[in-house]
Amino acid sequence: MSYQRPRKVVLSKEQLEAFQASQTHKDIVSFIESLNTAVIGVKLTDPVAESPGVLAVLDVLDKVEGIAKDTPPVDNKASRFGNPAFRTFYDKVQENAEVLHARLPNLPKEAIQEISVYFCESWGNRTRIDYGSGMELNFLCWLICLERLGVLQASDHTSDVIKIFWRYVQVMRVLQSTYWLEPAGSHGVWGLDDYHFLPFLWGAAQLKGHKYIRPKAIHDPEIVEEYSKHYMYFACIQFINSVKSASLRWHSPMLDDISAVKTWDKVNSGMIKMYQAEVLGKLPVIQHFLFGSILPYDGPLPPQSQNPDDEHWGHDHARGEDTGGAGQREVGWGDCCGIPVPSVFGAAAADEKRDAFRLSGPGIRPVPFD
Repeated sequence: MSYQRPRKVVLSKEQLEAFQASQTHKDIVSFIESLNTAVIGVKLTDPVAESPGVLAVLDVLDKVEGIAKDTPPVDNKASRFGNPAFRTFYDKVQENAEVLHARLPNLPKEAIQEISVYFCESWGNRTRIDYGSGMELNFLCWLICLERLGVLQASDHTSDVIKIFWRYVQVMRVLQSTYWLEPAGSHGVWGLDDYHFLPFLWGAAQLKGHKYIRPKAIHDPEIVEEYSKHYMYFACIQFINSVKSASLRWHSPMLDDISAVKTWDKVNSGMIKMYQAEVLGKLPVIQHFLFGSILPYDGPLPPQSQNPDDEHWGHDHARGEDTGGAGQREVGWGDCCGIPVPSVFGAAAADEKRDAFRLSGPGIRPVPFD
């Protein structure tokens, strides 16, 4: 097989529609659904088989976390946006990508250049210092490639979610909190918790058919606390509650609305439909999607004059100047790159500072947003 470095191809609505009708799109949705089926009723704490491939991938994720811990954030106290040290972290991961992939069993050496692109893009955008479900999608594509190449097997699907993907989310929480990654997209809506989508989708699958817990239970702090150890959905709700004040209906209205659904079966099926519409069906996300030989594109190609290597390739907006920190850009960014939104961790830190000067006492209630 001839491998090739993945590249951006989708630029227009016509090309997006070609992608949505393609075998690659079908394969991605099929993979999501297969992993979804594999974790129905399975807890994070349940014992699951870990093949040599699964263990090797987990070791790679441990190494990435180690790189982050060896790359502390720089002094950026004046900003609530992404920390420039993330770029150093990203460069280190890129420099070590070949060595890290060489540790994976059965992986053809010639395939490393192709799949390592998905791997590196899984951790966030180097230029914008942000993260969203588009980067999460890159990690999903990396897992698909690893299965196609024989590192992982179909029999690993439960471990793919419970062990590998959940470990990835944990590493991402380290990156998000260390480098104050901004939510990708102009409104920070591509991920249900500013960053992620898939933990909610597969988390709902874990809860399908549960005898006692209902979707509305996310509003009960004691239930969230108790079950966050066992279910991704509740772990993600606990994360949101730990970094944001006020109730879910204020800062996470979509999750608040979903909690009114009667069963986890409906939440889960709705999440799958929503993922296809809001992630795989949105041009601002898919114009960054990378196609190679393993996940090919066979639709109409963009004009030869376009340069897909340009960070803002295909964007119909004026290009702003990045002056060193994500969020310090000139006006003119469209929905794809988005108006810079402060990191939730930066906002939380600012709230802590303000708390020291807030009035308190009987009858004085805090305003949710000020």
